[in-house]
Amino acid sequence: MMLQERFQKALRMKGIAVFLLALCCCLSGTQGDCEVSCSLMKELTSIGEKLGAMGEKLGTMGDNLRLMETRLQTSENEVEELKRLTGGRPKVAFSATLRETGDAAGNTGPFTIPIPLQYKKVFSNTGSSYNPATGIFTATVKGMYYFHFTMMNNLNAPPNSVVCLTKNGQRLVSVWDTVGTDAHDSGSNAVVIPLEVGDNVYVELPASRLVHDDIMNYNTFSGFLLFPM
Repeated sequence: MMLQERFQKALRMKGIAVFLLALCCCLSGTQGDCEVSCSLMKELTSIGEKLGAMGEKLGTMGDNLRLMETRLQTSENEVEELKRLTGGRPKVAFSATLRETGDAAGNTGPFTIPIPLQYKKVFSNTGSSYNPATGIFTATVKGMYYFHFTMMNNLNAPPNSVVCLTKNGQRLVSVWDTVGTDAHDSGSNAVVIPLEVGDNVYVELPASRLVHDDIMNYNTFSGFLLFPM
């Protein structure tokens, strides 16, 4: 039964009770009986007023409940729409290389301070979490992520080549290669890490270091969401 119907029923019961008690008071033959009946009528009137107040509170609670049901239905509709658009789970993946198509072969670095390497040529960027203008990946979904990066060193004179995968300014894993008598060398590293929304991940080139690349795209940075948490 709806709260409003309960309230209306309570009011009807109150009215009937008051009417019956008043009738009994009028039919009483003695003053004592009349006094008792009038006293009972006052008590019943008080009870009726309390019932009325409770009915008003129930009515307010009913309105609030209907509002909450409406909001819940709206939220459920939004969740279903998000699932429809994403296939039931968020999709985040990117892959990029250091040099744009047409760039001449050459070195990146050395610099006087550590810098995020800007992987400008983007192969994929589902979710748009990677920014090629800064070289920084910013997590938009809380979850477990996989990152992989590669590096190529310079055949010529020092400095040697070092790059570090960095999370929120903290170096996690690195690739390092010294200058020797052999030809260009390349290396790679990878990591699986949890990220919160807003965490930043990038490949850092330390100060006084360099990497070398050409049209073959030896320096890459890739990552994707394994699963949300």
